[in-house]
Amino acid sequence: MNASLAVPTATSVRAVPAKLLADNRVVINNQLRRTRGGKISFTHLIGFALVKALIDFPVMNRHYAEENGRPAVVQPDHVNLGLAIDLPGKNGQRSLVVVSIKGCETMNFAQFWSAYEDIVRKARGGNLQAEDFAGTSISLTNPGTLGTNHSVPRLMQGQGAIVGVGAMEYPAEFQGASEERLAEFGVSKIITLTSTYDHRIIQGAESGDFLRRMHQLLLGEDRFYDEIFAALRVPYEPVRWVKDIPEGAVDKTARVIEMIDAYRTRGHLMADTDPLNYRQRRHPDLDVLSHGLTLWDLDREFAVGGFAGAERMKLRDVLGVLRDAYCRTIGTEYMHIADPAQRAWLQERIEVPHQKPSAAEQKYILSKLNAAEAFETFLQTKYVGQKRFSLEGGETVIPLLDAVLDKSAEHELDEVVIGMPHRGRLNVLANIVGKPISQIFREFEGNLDPGQAHGSGDVKYHLGARASTSGCSATARRSCRWRPTRRTWRPWTRCWRASSAPSRTSSTRATAASPCSR
Repeated sequence: MNASLAVPTATSVRAVPAKLLADNRVVINNQLRRTRGGKISFTHLIGFALVKALIDFPVMNRHYAEENGRPAVVQPDHVNLGLAIDLPGKNGQRSLVVVSIKGCETMNFAQFWSAYEDIVRKARGGNLQAEDFAGTSISLTNPGTLGTNHSVPRLMQGQGAIVGVGAMEYPAEFQGASEERLAEFGVSKIITLTSTYDHRIIQGAESGDFLRRMHQLLLGEDRFYDEIFAALRVPYEPVRWVKDIPEGAVDKTARVIEMIDAYRTRGHLMADTDPLNYRQRRHPDLDVLSHGLTLWDLDREFAVGGFAGAERMKLRDVLGVLRDAYCRTIGTEYMHIADPAQRAWLQERIEVPHQKPSAAEQKYILSKLNAAEAFETFLQTKYVGQKRFSLEGGETVIPLLDAVLDKSAEHELDEVVIGMPHRGRLNVLANIVGKPISQIFREFEGNLDPGQAHGSGDVKYHLGARASTSGCSATARRSCRWRPTRRTWRPWTRCWRASSAPSRTSSTRATAASPCSR
């Protein structure tokens, strides 16, 4: 630490609007919460922008040294980003350690995020090694977590620069304004970046240009956020930086209503329905910019005429409901229906805030998926070469049908009749209708029962079965009709008759937690 006093330093300061940074972080963290888990911090994004800026300004990654008594400049082969981590010590004291992420310039954002979290976890767990402290070429410190606007940190020997990240706050002259007034004026929070550098090898203009490059990246230039979204497999486009668009001849409320209609009509085109193929989904009609709206409108309230049960909503909340309803993992298309009452009935049930299933419900769904997968795997292994029309790749139909049957019994329907094609029929018979698996196996071995219900000795994937299903307070009979062998076949439709439900009986569902306990 005393050696740092001998380093002649200077500091550049730059204020960066944090609006785009914050909005894209919200999009990323919402996607992570729905999928893999984890959370992105502002420092993750700023640190990655620092690494990207060093590609254009490698001069900031070198340091001063003396060789044979002569001054020299050392250019490291890699970017080893040092993180200043504040750790609790003994007797209430705190200590600051600087450990580095090695070879940052070779990483995409997902790798950088993982390496960042690993080094922080090691530091807080007391598992740091000597090599974690060695080779740091440039450092990042974050005094903003304590509310400091910016600071001038010390520069250690062996480094050419240290970047500080200040607190994210509204400009001082606006800190007394209400949230509504700030949104109306289009005032963004700002974050202050500082670059403290060794004046012997780095000039002030170089440091200033380096901060300007970070500023540009944090405003989304050169597809900075697109690269981050792609690395994390976020299937949507990032929020774009544009200037606020003032009110024009068409009121912005009308534009919001127009956008809601666009999502109802074409939202399914942006649904993430392909788990095997990643791409960023977009459609011009679903882009807020196409409707004359920008990121500055996200926190402004608009009249929505009863959308999602509200009269006025922030545009951010409107987009949240629309994307949850139409653009997640289920695509819904119904605007071709001519009857307005039917469309309204669907909208009331689709356009609602997303509610994550409880842990018990998720475990129950997983048990149904496991049962479907285990059934197909066993048949594929045991009866190789036999025709069976596998459900492989469509196992989610099992928990889906199970939920439909539960609701049928809950709403006191006497009977549900399922008509379906060959594909997946055996799986439905086993895991939904409740046909004994041992009987299905006997049919694979050629032991067909000519007297079984709905059958007359036909092939196994044409046969039917009958059972009962229990809801939370009622029971309904269920059956899958026999499909006779012929060239043409008219599928059976669902036949539901409402009446008083009989007393609850035991269900033939696979062993798992009851949905009534969800």
